[in-house]
Amino acid sequence: MTLNAAPTDLTGKTVLVTGAAGGIGQSAVAHFAALGATVYATDIAADFSGPATYQQFDLLDDDGLSACVDWISEIAPDILFNNAAIFDMGSILDGGDLAQMDRLFGVNVRGFYAVMQATAKAMVAKASPGSIINLASQAGHRGEALVAHYCATKAAVISYTQSAALALAPHNIRVNAISPGVIDTPMWETVDALFAKFENKAPGQKKREVGRAVPLGAMGTPDDVARAAVFLASDQSAYMTAQTIGVDGGNVLR
Repeated sequence: MTLNAAPTDLTGKTVLVTGAAGGIGQSAVAHFAALGATVYATDIAADFSGPATYQQFDLLDDDGLSACVDWISEIAPDILFNNAAIFDMGSILDGGDLAQMDRLFGVNVRGFYAVMQATAKAMVAKASPGSIINLASQAGHRGEALVAHYCATKAAVISYTQSAALALAPHNIRVNAISPGVIDTPMWETVDALFAKFENKAPGQKKREVGRAVPLGAMGTPDDVARAAVFLASDQSAYMTAQTIGVDGGNVLR
């Protein structure tokens, strides 16, 4: 038997990472660059440090989103790591509920979709294989009492991933998603503070609780997610599309 092992080498590939200034985004940039890819990165943050050509865009702003779409057309990525997202929470009875809804859907769904669409168009225009990797969440697989809007946005990511995969399959463009569980990133300080407010917990308590509750016994790391992204970007996953991979330590049984 002859082994035909697919490479993970990304030399010659152009990769775009959104949400690149966060923990998962930074790790993904480093992994893609280490495997030989030319990496472009974007985030709302003014400063960025990493092996990538960086542009600052606010995906919640129409002008910023339009400029980002134009930039994507110029760089014509072979691989997209569609990671930009924001988080918030609150009771469904809160008075500011619709404003929070507009903000979360504005970035996590509208901005996410525009980036995916622009990348798909660029890939089709140059008639070469491509891989789009969308960041969902374990929250997209189930509702949570205090996180209704965020859960709904990530469920939308999973649904759009499936639809885009079917639409782009004739062009040899694969579209998959990653659903991280509780990942130890700087954003978790904000998440923990929100749970402390709404569940009357001590600072740090929620983070400890969710880590202990993971079947594998601890929170994941940004590198855990980045490794899955490398798999989906490379020929290792050449026969996979329309799938959502859980990187959650066993939190969600699919």
